[in-house]
Amino acid sequence: MEEMEEELKCPVCGSFYREPIILPCSHNLCQACARNILVQTPESESPQSRRASGSAVSDYDYLDLDKMSLYSEADSGYGSYGGFASAPTTPCQKSPNGVRVFPPAAPPPPAALAPPPPPRNACLTCPQCHRSLVLDERGLRGFPRNRLLEGVIDRYQQGRAAALRCQLCEKAPKEAAVMCEQCDVFYCDPCRLRCHPPRGPLAKHRLVPPAQGRVSRRLSPRKISTCTDHELENHSMYCVQCKSPVCYQCLEEGKHSSHEVKALGAMWKLHKSQLSQALNGLSDRAKEAKEFLVQLRNMVQQIQENSVEFEACLVAQCDALIDALNRRKAQLLSRVNKEHEHKLKVVRDQISHCTVKLRQTTGLMEYCLEVIKENDPSGFLQISDALIRRVHLTEDQWGKGTLTPRMTTDFDLNLDNAPLLQSIHQLDFVQMKVPAPPILQLEECCTHNNSATLSWKQPPLSTVQVEGYILELDDGNGGQFREVYVGKETMCTVDGLHFNSTYSARVKAFNKTGVSPYSKTLVLQTSEVAWFSFDPGSAHADIIFSNDNLTVTCNSYDDRVVLGKTGFSKGLHYWELSIDRYDNHPDPAFGVARIDVLKDAMLGKDDKAWAMYVDNNRSWFMHNNSHTNRTEGGITKGATVGVLLDLTRRTLTFSINEDQQGPVAFENLEGLFFPAVSLNSVQVTLHTGLPVPEFYTSRSAMP
Repeated sequence: MEEMEEELKCPVCGSFYREPIILPCSHNLCQACARNILVQTPESESPQSRRASGSAVSDYDYLDLDKMSLYSEADSGYGSYGGFASAPTTPCQKSPNGVRVFPPAAPPPPAALAPPPPPRNACLTCPQCHRSLVLDERGLRGFPRNRLLEGVIDRYQQGRAAALRCQLCEKAPKEAAVMCEQCDVFYCDPCRLRCHPPRGPLAKHRLVPPAQGRVSRRLSPRKISTCTDHELENHSMYCVQCKSPVCYQCLEEGKHSSHEVKALGAMWKLHKSQLSQALNGLSDRAKEAKEFLVQLRNMVQQIQENSVEFEACLVAQCDALIDALNRRKAQLLSRVNKEHEHKLKVVRDQISHCTVKLRQTTGLMEYCLEVIKENDPSGFLQISDALIRRVHLTEDQWGKGTLTPRMTTDFDLNLDNAPLLQSIHQLDFVQMKVPAPPILQLEECCTHNNSATLSWKQPPLSTVQVEGYILELDDGNGGQFREVYVGKETMCTVDGLHFNSTYSARVKAFNKTGVSPYSKTLVLQTSEVAWFSFDPGSAHADIIFSNDNLTVTCNSYDDRVVLGKTGFSKGLHYWELSIDRYDNHPDPAFGVARIDVLKDAMLGKDDKAWAMYVDNNRSWFMHNNSHTNRTEGGITKGATVGVLLDLTRRTLTFSINEDQQGPVAFENLEGLFFPAVSLNSVQVTLHTGLPVPEFYTSRSAMP
C-alpha cells in the first residue's frame, strides 16, 4: 500500500488531497491549492470578452489555451502566459513533489473566515501537465469534486493505523484532539480554540474523540455526487462525447442534444470492466518484473561464484609458472576484478531501475484496485479514462527488452599459457572460450519425403565467437552418428534419407579454442510414402515434360529413358503410371534403374536397370538384355501400370490394372534405385504417395 501514497498526494502542497477537484486534463488538485495558483488574466483576453466582441469562437475555445506554457523555453524558473501580452511574469516555485507551480496568492486578512472568490477572469495551469485552463463565471465550482479519491484517501489513512493529525495546522500537523461531527474536521487544541470556538452557532456542534470520529466517518453514508451546473440535481446519465456525468436538467437544456448519452450505471460497469481488464495485463507485467528481479539477484550471486571460480583457476595457472609469471599475475587479477565489478554494476543498476519501475507500477495497481472498490459511479467515471490510459502506458513501459538481462554471468576470458616463458611479457587474456552448445530451432526444422531441413542458432546471451558448425545424423535405426555437414551456415537440408524412418540429429559449434558440447538431440520422422516427380536433369533430350513434371511424352520412335527425382535404398514403395497416349503399338518399359543407366536405349538393355516392357498383347521382364517370364496381357490407352519396390525383401513386382504380372519379377536387389521409364511414341503420367496394393498386402499376410 505504501507505493500508492504518491497517487494520493497533491502535486502542489505535497500532502494528501483535501477537497480534491478534477481538472479537464484528468489530474487532481486540492481546492485550496487550486485557488492559490490562480492567475488573473486581462479582460480583453478572456473568453467572455471575445464572445462579446462577436468573434466566432465556441463556448469551449478556452481549452485551446492548454497549449500555452507557464514556464519559459529556457526553463529559467520564471514563466508567463505567452498568449497574454500584458500578463506579468511571475516567479515559479517547486512543490514537495518536484512540480513547478506558481506561488500562493497573498494570504487573506486574519479576520476573513471564508476564502475570497477567484478573480473574474482567471487562469489555472495544471502543475503536472502544464495545460492552461480559463475559468468561467462559476470559478473553481465549475470543476467536479473527486469524492472517490477522498474515499480512497480516507481508507488509506485509516489502514495506516497512525495517529490522526490536525487538518488545519499549516506546518507539521499536530496530533488531533477532537473531531467535529458537523464540520467533519479533526482539530488539535490550538486550532480548535482558534477556528472552532465553543460559542455562537459552533456551540451546538458535537465534538468527539478522534478515534470515535474515524469510526463515524467510516459509517457515514456515501456522498452522492451532484451536477456542477445544477447543484440540486444528482448525476443520472453519462455523455460519451464529453466523457462526463450529467443530470436530467442538463439534457433538458439541450447542452448534450447531439451527443450520445448512456445510463450512468451501465457506463460505470463498462469502465470498471475496462479498468479491470487493463489491470490484468499490468498485473502480468508486474509479476514478470518480480520474477525478473529474482533472476537479476540470482545473477549477482552467480557472478560472484563465477568470479571466485575464475580467480581460483587463474591463480592455479599463475602459481604453476616461474617467478616471472608472478609479476604478471597481479595485473591479470586486476583485470578479472574490473570485469567482476563491471558486471555487478550493470546488474545492480538494472535491479535498481527495475525496482523503481515496479514500485511505481505496484502503487498504480493498488490505487486502481482501491478505485474499483468505490461505489460512486459518477466519481469513478470522472477518473476512469485517465486511469485506463495510465495503466496501458505503464504496461507499455514494460515492453520488449525491459525484462532482459543486460549482462551475462559468464566471464568470457581464457588464459593462454602455451607460449610460456618465451612470451611471458605478452601474456594476456584471450577474449574467447569454447562456444556454447547451439540451439536447434524446432519451428524451422522439418522433413519432406526423404529429406530433412535443420536450422540452429547460438544462445541469445552468448558472445563467444563461432567459426563453424558440425551437423550429425544417425543411420535411421538408432545407430552411430555421422557428420553430414561442416560449415558456417546455420541451416542445412540433408537429402537421400530412408523413407518411413526415424532419424536423430544434433549439432555442435567450434572455434580455435575447441568444440562445444552437442545441442539437444532432435528426432525427425521421414515420410511414410514417397511423393516425387520425373527429373528433367536425368532425362534424354527427346523427353517432353508437363503437368509439373508428372507427365512425360516422347514423340521419337527410339527408346528414351527418364528417371524419378527420388532414389530408394530402404523400405516398401509403390507408384503407378497411367497411359495417356499409345500410338502405333510401341513397347514402353517401366521399372527401376541406377543413376547412371543408359538414357538412349530401352530400359533393361544394360545391367543398370530392372524393368517390364509391354506391348498391346504381352509383357516381359528384362535385365541386362535378358528376357524372362513372358506373360499374357498388354496395355492400351487408359491402362495403369503399377511398380512395387520392396527393399525389405529386396524384390520388384509389377501389375497392370491392379493385376499382378506373373510372380515376383526380380529378387536380391541391393543399393540405391530410382523409378524409371523408357518411352517411344507414348505419353504417361506418374502417380505417387500411394498405399501398397491389396494383392501384395494379402500375399504378405499369408504364412
